[in-house]
Amino acid sequence: MQTTVGEFLFTRLRQAGVTEVIGMPGDFNLNLLEQLEDMDGIRFVGACNELNAAYAADGYARRRGIGALMTTYGVGELSALCGIAGANSEHLPVFSIGGAPPLFATQNRFRLHHSLADGDFDNMLLSMAPFTVTAVHIDSTNAVEEIDRALHLCLRKQRPVHIQIPSDVSHLKIEAPDTPFDVRMPASDPERLAAALAHVQEKLASAKRPAILTDMDADRHDLIEGLRVLADRAGIPYAQLPTAKALLDENGPLFLGTYAGEASFADVRERIESADFLITTSPRFIESNSGNFTAQLPFESVVDIRNHRVTVGPDYYEGVVGSELLALLVDTFPEHSTTDTAADMPTAVSPQQEPGNASDSLTHARLWPRMAEFLRPDDVVIAEAGTSNIGLSSQRLPSNTAYVASNIWGAIGYTLPALFGSMLAAPERRHLLFIGDGSFQLTAQELSSILRHDQRPIIVLIDNAGYTIERWILGMDRTYNDVAAWDYGRLPQIFDAETTMRSYHASTHEELDDALAHIESSEYGAFLVLQLDPKDAPAGLKAFGPSVADFDYGPTGPRNP
Repeated sequence: MQTTVGEFLFTRLRQAGVTEVIGMPGDFNLNLLEQLEDMDGIRFVGACNELNAAYAADGYARRRGIGALMTTYGVGELSALCGIAGANSEHLPVFSIGGAPPLFATQNRFRLHHSLADGDFDNMLLSMAPFTVTAVHIDSTNAVEEIDRALHLCLRKQRPVHIQIPSDVSHLKIEAPDTPFDVRMPASDPERLAAALAHVQEKLASAKRPAILTDMDADRHDLIEGLRVLADRAGIPYAQLPTAKALLDENGPLFLGTYAGEASFADVRERIESADFLITTSPRFIESNSGNFTAQLPFESVVDIRNHRVTVGPDYYEGVVGSELLALLVDTFPEHSTTDTAADMPTAVSPQQEPGNASDSLTHARLWPRMAEFLRPDDVVIAEAGTSNIGLSSQRLPSNTAYVASNIWGAIGYTLPALFGSMLAAPERRHLLFIGDGSFQLTAQELSSILRHDQRPIIVLIDNAGYTIERWILGMDRTYNDVAAWDYGRLPQIFDAETTMRSYHASTHEELDDALAHIESSEYGAFLVLQLDPKDAPAGLKAFGPSVADFDYGPTGPRNP
């Protein structure tokens, strides 16, 4: 069929599940935006800057399965690059589109704005390449093949891709297929699938102490439901890495707890490291989720299930789709089957709220158990790197909680734009953001986008005058860890005088309970500012900070007094 390059691109994105393209307008992409305005079932949503737009596309991808980002050449692309790299680190499919200068100008090496004025138009694409699975320049001769290839790579590899479309190319007519885009993963090689299944079944049948250990790729590669059913039917206990929080129900009777090498509870560590059959989902150990690289999985007992590969101990089975293997493995067990494998397993416990008076000042020790009580099943909980993520990590969350954190990339300021994107993708779910004042100041302007679209999240801001996580690493009393004192509660009305979002403040536990009661009964968004001592922190952070200092600075480096 005859269509234009731009129409083909947006049709393909819509067929892949994208209904919002998040980004910033610029002169080299306005042509694309005009085409997008005329499309049905997909729209453009503007953010306040390109970095925020990339974070929002990341948040969108976590709920929808793919996100789309639009920037302009050079200044826009590079401004978004940190967010694109973060999506790569966190294994998220973000389809990034850069409007490029007209083809005749780049081919003739014109010296243009948004460039280095040296006639080089390869450098921006080359800058994107290390952080994407493909970075490609589109013209009318390759548009169909390269757009489909990039979209397949984005979905199958669960990584960002970047395409550049020259501003004089998007309206050119091309011949394109009229068949819808196929989002399905290529099926397994039948022989390899059968061989892997037989091997896994044999190991599981002889196992006395089986277990499951999830990491974030269990979510990225559509393995969660298969793991849940397998654990339930076969009675297999399961644990999670910190980077996989709440992917499986933290309140189920088979939940062991969180495994992080030497940083684990002793009974959880023993159960995982002594398992004679251990399903994993391509775990990626970094210092913070491995107890400073002390994780020791039983290699011979590991069955690692990935998107298109399964390994059983030292044996590789290429071309095996993990979700297909799990579906067949589940059928090994009758529905409602039970076993005694969980009889001697430890019981995971969530820290209890410390006793105290209602009039006491807020403390982290009492705050986070109270916030866990406030959460509901099916909430989307977004936790900023640092205090909020560490505070919530030790709490057991309700069933079907979607927990969002940038555990590996760890860029502060990520979560407010990610909240915006996540609510665009899943407006029917209640969203709660927990963020510190220092992180909030990095991307605060995206609150205006949240209000502009009448989104109604619950935003909990920890106001403790600066970077508490950094203070516990180094510089407890240094001014470099301080931030400006903003009047945070007034910001919703400053950004939008007609907003329905309500602001609340609490500095004591009594005030917190009162605020939460009002928020619970309200249909409007909430902006809850919590005042805490700058030196107070969750117990996990108090241990984490000094260990980071030891790792980063060596035996002769600086330390907190």
